[in-house]
Amino acid sequence: MKLFCCASNRKASSFKLCLVRLGLLVPPCFTQEKNKQILVLGLDGAGKTSILHFLALNRVQRSVAPTQGFNAVCISTEDRQMEFLEIGGSEPFRSYWEMYLSRGLLLVFVVDSADHKRLPEAKKYLHQLIGTNPVLPLVVFANKQDLEAAYHITDIHEALALSEVGNDRKMFLFGTQVTEDGSEIPSIIQDARDLIAHLAADMSDQA
Repeated sequence: MKLFCCASNRKASSFKLCLVRLGLLVPPCFTQEKNKQILVLGLDGAGKTSILHFLALNRVQRSVAPTQGFNAVCISTEDRQMEFLEIGGSEPFRSYWEMYLSRGLLLVFVVDSADHKRLPEAKKYLHQLIGTNPVLPLVVFANKQDLEAAYHITDIHEALALSEVGNDRKMFLFGTQVTEDGSEIPSIIQDARDLIAHLAADMSDQA
């Protein structure tokens, strides 16, 4: 299923932080090994850490430098916990991506909408990842939409060949931006977070 998501006025779910491990240089271990994680992946500089702060920590925080390692965050919803794992996007850490994919409830893939030259590279890695699991839900963030050079989400859809992700896969595409001028989390991020919680719950129930 393919869907372009836009902002709405519906109320976001309640989320409570229960664990944060940022800047880890070795893969993290959560308390329950059976728990699967929501993987946050993408090339270095795409804005993964900023998106992670939005989704999990409910605050705006720009990342000055690309993640050199792992960021792990666990949050509680009304009836369950969600574990987010961001893995650095620079080349030395990409070997971990497929390793952790088998533990993923769903894949959140972040791209820099304004970095046109690297979109083919992002497309290559994305399709390599999802090719190993034909039903893993996919949520794509076309990030940095506030930049003048940013591609529209329809262009990102084409550049990443998202029409080829498979008919059995749930796929959602959001246009996002992270700005520090404003205390409220954008409604599009709240919608994305609610969607991710719903997808994770469905996948957990099926496991």
